[in-house]
Amino acid sequence: MGFSVKIAPGVRIRASSRGIRTSVGPRAARLHVGGGRTGFSSGVGPVGFYTSLSGTRQRSGGTTRRSTVGTSQRTLAQAAKAEFAEQLRTALLSILNLHRQDFPPATRPIAPAPTPVAADEVRRKHQKHALAGIGLFQRTARREAKARAEAAAAAEIQELSARRSAEQAQHQSDLDQWWEALQANDETVVLEVLSAAFEDNEAPAAPVGVDGSELTAVVLVPTVDIVPEKKPTTTAAGNLSLKKLTKTERNNLHLMLVASHMLLTVREVLAVAPGLTAVRVVALQQSRVDAYGTPQIDVLFGARFERDRLAAVRWDDAEANNIIHDTATEVVVDLKRTTHELQPIDLSTEPAIQDLLGRVEIGELIERQ
Repeated sequence: MGFSVKIAPGVRIRASSRGIRTSVGPRAARLHVGGGRTGFSSGVGPVGFYTSLSGTRQRSGGTTRRSTVGTSQRTLAQAAKAEFAEQLRTALLSILNLHRQDFPPATRPIAPAPTPVAADEVRRKHQKHALAGIGLFQRTARREAKARAEAAAAAEIQELSARRSAEQAQHQSDLDQWWEALQANDETVVLEVLSAAFEDNEAPAAPVGVDGSELTAVVLVPTVDIVPEKKPTTTAAGNLSLKKLTKTERNNLHLMLVASHMLLTVREVLAVAPGLTAVRVVALQQSRVDAYGTPQIDVLFGARFERDRLAAVRWDDAEANNIIHDTATEVVVDLKRTTHELQPIDLSTEPAIQDLLGRVEIGELIERQ
């Protein structure tokens, strides 16, 4: 929108949204000044030519915007990389430190103290019943009624207290019998207690049987896929980097994870069942589901531990693999020499483990994963 005014021969003023602009000279050689850049135009007939006489304008805005966007994208990428690196670091540390979890030892259970009798309520109840129908000014009758109510209330309070004390004593007696059975390694009690203790474990575990003072248990461990493929590190210049783990490194971490879950199972067993002196634990892994929908289970690791040999272990310092190597009295494992990959144990040479699998509810373990 605008307008044009001729103020003299060869002189024309144009007004537009860009400002006031003056054109001086004939069409064949016309100078343009004012709003916008100074320019010169020349034209004869339908053909014209225009050129700018001012310097080229620098278009820095677009470049600045692109630079700002690029910087923001790099900042976001670096933040995401740092967050991912922290997640990797946490995952790797959890594998290395999993076996360090401690379990408080079981102690003799104590029955709760009897619930105190609400003596005031009992007295109010008897007094209300005794005074029913006696007028307010029948002082002698009311006094006698209150005395009878107090005696009745005292008798009821004594009876309730005695009953509750007897119930508490019976409860304590039942608990003591249960505690003695647990200490004596009664199989029913031990398996029941351990099944309850294993319910919230990260790796599903199950007690299988008790032989004297030795328990056998299984634990379903995760596959190597749970181990991260990269680890955070820094370059020579001090920049954050994510380095790909080698196959051997991942297998070593998986071995440590399996060993940790075995040790956790053993530590919990010995804490919960104080009468046990030894634990056999077998690590299982679901390899696949066959064409009939049946989970196929591999045995990866088996070991036997004694309570006395574990008592002095420095759990806060020692690694899981070293603890098993130094304390287990029996070990069954097949490691691939080149990559340290856990190989399924050949059960044809381990009939006892083969028999053990037949007594394990595999489906229940898998459901708890």
